[in-house]
Amino acid sequence: MRQLFNLCRHGCKRLMPIPLGVVLMILFGADLFPGSLLAAQHAEGRYSGKQGHILVVKVPTDDVSATVQGTFLGRSIRFFPDPRLDEPKGFVGLLGIDLQDEPGTHDLMVEIKQGEQSRALSYSVTVVKEKFHVEHLTLPKDKVDLDEKAVARWKAEQEQIKTGLAVDSQARLWQPGFVEPVSGRRTGIFGSVRIMNGQPRNPHNGEDISAPLGTEVLATNDGIVRLTVDHFFSGKGVFLDHGLGFYSMYFHLAEVLVKDGDVVKAGQLVGKVGATGRATGPHLHWGVKLNGARVNPYALLDLPFKGAVQSATPAPVPVTQPASGMGSPTP
Repeated sequence: MRQLFNLCRHGCKRLMPIPLGVVLMILFGADLFPGSLLAAQHAEGRYSGKQGHILVVKVPTDDVSATVQGTFLGRSIRFFPDPRLDEPKGFVGLLGIDLQDEPGTHDLMVEIKQGEQSRALSYSVTVVKEKFHVEHLTLPKDKVDLDEKAVARWKAEQEQIKTGLAVDSQARLWQPGFVEPVSGRRTGIFGSVRIMNGQPRNPHNGEDISAPLGTEVLATNDGIVRLTVDHFFSGKGVFLDHGLGFYSMYFHLAEVLVKDGDVVKAGQLVGKVGATGRATGPHLHWGVKLNGARVNPYALLDLPFKGAVQSATPAPVPVTQPASGMGSPTP
């Protein structure tokens, strides 16, 4: 401390101003600033994405036997060896930005374990606010205001989902090349804020795709059928586990053509378009949850992991009133 004061007494006029944060760290030690200041100074890289988007985070390491784990806004991010053959060696993780994550810059903390040794990395992630659409809908009163019996059913269904998806597959099951499950007109836009009979509801956490009744619904990628349901809001549905905390969901189906525990491949038939649950007409509600974040399912088609098939065969769209699901929940 005496050296600092002597330096200022003899040469402050010739020196650049010392930031207050640096002075305080010299005087009191770095422990005064646990977290943000030091993390920002030692960030390994910077990423940016809008609410609902998916970021591919690269962690360089030559040890393919290493274990790489990250934490972002309290959510666990699983990393895996980079499947792109034309890329340098390393691990990548799919970081989902939830549609309601707070805009601003946040830390992604990553730990690499190699045998008995481990090291920590810090990445800076800027969440950019997305401008979501606002929809005003008028529905029958019993579709918006639930009675006690309907509320009890909804709560039981949420517990079923929680129990059914309690354990994630610890291996990456999906392969490069994501499939659009149904081709059609998007009638329920991801993230849109819905005002039902004048009452604001939770934002729409998937994409609604209008298609004729009975249109085939395909799995977006390889995975395991973790749960099949017939619920009040979402109707008949399928939850696919693609591994490492990545799930896709298919709701309002007329038929479910798989069963719990089935192993499916990308593009495999899992059901048919319907209007079950709370829906105004035949369509598919396609949702994705990635390590706890609700993300736009169409972001999967933009990932830099390409395969042979990228979309389903286009289905003819009937000239009818656009159909949409009203608040299909996700796990």
